[in-house]
Amino acid sequence: MNGGKSMIARFFSGSGSFYRKSLMMFLFVAGIPGIITGIIVYYMAGGELESELLQLHNNQIEQRSMNMDKQLSNLEMMLAHWAFDTRFDYSLYGLDFTREFEKTREITNTLLVMQGSNTMIHNVSLYLKGGEESGEKPKLFYPEYSTVNDQAAAALYDSLIDTEKTTYWTQLALDPANPGKRELTFVHHIPGGIQQPFGALVVRLDNEQVAEALRTITPYENGENFLMDGNNGMYISANGHAADSPFVTAVREKVEMGRSGKGSFLFNWNDKTYAVTYGNFARIMDNWLYVSASPITNITAPVILISKVILMVSLIALLLAVFLAWFASRRMYSPVKRLMKELIPAAALYGAERENEFALIERQCRHLSRESSELNASLLEQLPYVRESFLHQLLQGYLYAYSEDDLCQRMERYTWQVQEKQFLVLYVQLTGIDSLEGKFKFGDEGLVTFASVNMIEELAKDYFEQSSTINFHDLGSCLLLFMPQGQSTSEMVHQFSEELAQKVNKLLNMRVTLAVSRVMTRISDIPLAFEEVKNAASFRNYHNDNQFIEMEKLDYDETSGPQYPFTLEREFLQALRTGQEQDARDLLSDFQKALSVKGAKAIDVQQGMLHLLGAVQHTMLVSGIQPSRLFQGANLYEQLSQIKEPAAVRDWFQERVITPFMRELSSRSDCQVKRVIEQSMIFMQNNFMHDISLDNCADHIGTNPFFLSKSFKRVTGKNFIDYLTELRVERAKELLRDSELKINTVAEQVGYQHSYFNRIFKKLEGMTPTRYRELSRTE
Repeated sequence: MNGGKSMIARFFSGSGSFYRKSLMMFLFVAGIPGIITGIIVYYMAGGELESELLQLHNNQIEQRSMNMDKQLSNLEMMLAHWAFDTRFDYSLYGLDFTREFEKTREITNTLLVMQGSNTMIHNVSLYLKGGEESGEKPKLFYPEYSTVNDQAAAALYDSLIDTEKTTYWTQLALDPANPGKRELTFVHHIPGGIQQPFGALVVRLDNEQVAEALRTITPYENGENFLMDGNNGMYISANGHAADSPFVTAVREKVEMGRSGKGSFLFNWNDKTYAVTYGNFARIMDNWLYVSASPITNITAPVILISKVILMVSLIALLLAVFLAWFASRRMYSPVKRLMKELIPAAALYGAERENEFALIERQCRHLSRESSELNASLLEQLPYVRESFLHQLLQGYLYAYSEDDLCQRMERYTWQVQEKQFLVLYVQLTGIDSLEGKFKFGDEGLVTFASVNMIEELAKDYFEQSSTINFHDLGSCLLLFMPQGQSTSEMVHQFSEELAQKVNKLLNMRVTLAVSRVMTRISDIPLAFEEVKNAASFRNYHNDNQFIEMEKLDYDETSGPQYPFTLEREFLQALRTGQEQDARDLLSDFQKALSVKGAKAIDVQQGMLHLLGAVQHTMLVSGIQPSRLFQGANLYEQLSQIKEPAAVRDWFQERVITPFMRELSSRSDCQVKRVIEQSMIFMQNNFMHDISLDNCADHIGTNPFFLSKSFKRVTGKNFIDYLTELRVERAKELLRDSELKINTVAEQVGYQHSYFNRIFKKLEGMTPTRYRELSRTE
């Protein structure tokens, strides 16, 4: 035994030696391309790759500068838009902003909106010149309203207006809190497009945000980015360097020597090489220059570093390849050893000295394959589920692409005998689950169908040599009969149908409708026959208990069905339109009874209900309701056509059609009431200073006073006169706090007589108007 083990060990050792040698050679050869690649990349980085990176760097800076240019252009367009707005026309000139506080608040809110429209904006101000003849002082919205008392500040703002330019950029110190801080400022005279402006909109940019935007032009932290105008009167640095610093001065001189709109060049400074890119921003009435200088080492250093790393890693990999070869071979062989241990018994290895492991594995796999085939053969004996799946596909027509021979072969493979056979399809439909004496209720369809299929299978064994049953789980099932060719089938099928009906009536207390197809000799005709008998079942008489329908005797042209109850349909639709839900439900029951008169067929009742569904959807469209939205895209026609029981049809119609429609009508009525109340509240807010009443408010919005009073209380929680009183008192409180008007004048402006106003005010506020004014002034 020990000798056998040593022989196996030598076998594995000899075989492993070949693979270890092959692995060592592979690792050695694989290391050489890495070294060559590292050398090539290293030298390319100093030549073509460097120039390509510089070009990409310049393109990137130009692209980012365009983004900043777009931001500035958007800011100019925004300010120009507001300068031509009617809020800033000549109506502001000479306006008393203290008295016209609503206009003052509107301007302040507008300036705040403008101020928050761009992250680079620090402040948006509106300056209005004073009147020299009237002695009126200049006004400044900062953005809050104030008058300019400082002559120096007024002279500075006047200088912004007294220029030939109507809109321009400048750099001034306009912040009172930081008088020495110069900020990039954009000025637009108002009104826009006028030769003699009386004010200006002034937008001051945040230096930090402008510097941050400049820093985004270059992706590197070192170096310098700065912005200046054509007259050297404006200068902004991203890194805080002064305009007269040596580096900035040297770069500006180099740019001005070869300036031609835009360009790039390499610049040496303090033993460092910088990649300098410059270009122009076309601004209103001016032309700006941006300059970006980045150390070239920031651009090329990553590539050179990667090249060195590749070269170093390749050398290390080559050295490690030899060391790891033996270890890797053992790791690679471990799965093979585990596979041998799992697949091959230990006793089988003793006599296999001359065979390698792969031959042993191959022999064992063949053995396992034979066992698998035997298992598959025994698995084929368990065919019921496979047969049922095939029969489902056949009946539903999914096998239409197969030829007759292919279908015969597949059915014979599933143990059906189809040679010299004729075929019949029987469709069985159970009805009466809604009957009070029935043993089942809605929801038990699957259980009832399962029980009936068991009865069909047991009974079919006594009548037919070969048959197969399919369960549709919806009170419907199908029986496929295989009978010898030329044999008469009518009498046998009749006897089978009568006995099946008796058993179902007795055991399940359900009624049976059985439809029989024509005799077929081709398997490919079965899907069409199944579809025909399934449709034929809908031609059953609506009130008969058990029915037997033969396709050969079925007359589709019979016209003895019930008359469609158009009068009931109109009454039902009228009840829906007027929101009478209970009347609609009663009329639906009457409509269904009218369709179900004696002699009616199931298809007649179904078609009538489908027609009623179409009329309801048309009524919804006329009422302004989209059925697709109300029913969330559901196919109601398909759902209704699948229901066979009368009670289920009525319940479905009430739940899925009537209830959603009534809910939608109710919600729309609430919305109309809210709109009426909103109109009345707007009327009171605009006319509270006049003598208004519930009657004239109702006349104004086009409704009656009773409806308005009742709806107002229900929507707002207050009655009409209380809401009007609170509105007037709140306005009076504002006038008492913010104006010097007399008490009787305040009363008149809110629509009250003086004496009545005092009583109302004291009743609501607990104090007289005079006392309220005194307390509000002392706070």
